[in-house]
Amino acid sequence: MQLDADCDPRTNIGCGIDSRSPALSLIDYSMPESSSRMTALTIGNYDGVHQGHQMLIQQARQRVGPSGKVVVLSFHPHPMTVLDPDRAPDQIDSFACRKARLLEAGADEVVELKPEPALLAKEPDVFLDDVIEAHKPQLIIEGHDFHFGRRRAGTPELLDRLCEDRGIQTEILGPVKVTLTDQSVVTASSSLVRWLLANGRVRDAAFVLGRSHQLVGTVEQGEQLGRTINIPTINLKTESLLPTDGVYSGFARFTHQQQDQRILAAINIGTRPTVQGTIRRAEAHLINPDASPWSPEPDMPAYHWDCTLQVVGWVRDQVKFDSLETLKQQIRRDCQRICETLLCNC
Repeated sequence: MQLDADCDPRTNIGCGIDSRSPALSLIDYSMPESSSRMTALTIGNYDGVHQGHQMLIQQARQRVGPSGKVVVLSFHPHPMTVLDPDRAPDQIDSFACRKARLLEAGADEVVELKPEPALLAKEPDVFLDDVIEAHKPQLIIEGHDFHFGRRRAGTPELLDRLCEDRGIQTEILGPVKVTLTDQSVVTASSSLVRWLLANGRVRDAAFVLGRSHQLVGTVEQGEQLGRTINIPTINLKTESLLPTDGVYSGFARFTHQQQDQRILAAINIGTRPTVQGTIRRAEAHLINPDASPWSPEPDMPAYHWDCTLQVVGWVRDQVKFDSLETLKQQIRRDCQRICETLLCNC
């Protein structure tokens, strides 16, 4: 039976916009330059690379054609970390994941734009002139809520006027609408993804992202308490945004001996109150299709290997149980439910 969690979030199965030169503080991942190709440029945060972001990249690719070049300037970290750190949003993914997702969506080049005070203080026209000088685009394409320059003074309308004066084409895309499980129709945005994850609505987050939310990281050593009750877990060190505390269904994805692996997983997010845990983290109990514990190959290392936890669905709240035996029994029920749910939806 195929366990494909990437087919379509609608089956429950499943890496923003502000604001010559060295003053831009760019980290440039460039492809070879070709003077004959048309270049389309887009600027933003692109955290999460949700369906609205993907639409921008796809439209840019369509405009420049297969021989053209699509360049993304992506602020990292978020400008609010400089302008108002207390209000800065949590990042959904690491920049490495963001870059990979943007390239997969169709970008040719991803430039990390550091939000240094001197850059954020530039007036919209100065900011735009510097970007044009550095990248020489023939087209700038943005979303309907794009702002740029000092105090976000630049608007889509101002961008149109400034680019027209400079002989550069512009295209402003409207909002991308998404229907959630409660049939509400919403606009895809990074802030919405954060809110959905903070409320455990990972299925709805998948609609907005166009894929299940993924926790990308490295397996590290924990306290090994799970082994004492025959519920071994992997502990994931990750920069990805954790959903709210609770148990989730999903998959663990990794490569072993050059073979891609995807294993059913009961994913726990939280502090583990039953064992007096205090650190919030992500861990997963990997299971076979019959809900029994999965066993790794003998030559597989216990720790320090890359793993992605694909968070598919909500199972239950985090609970403090009165004993490890009670916890063990509940985990077994969780695993049975996860297998039935994910196998039925494949």
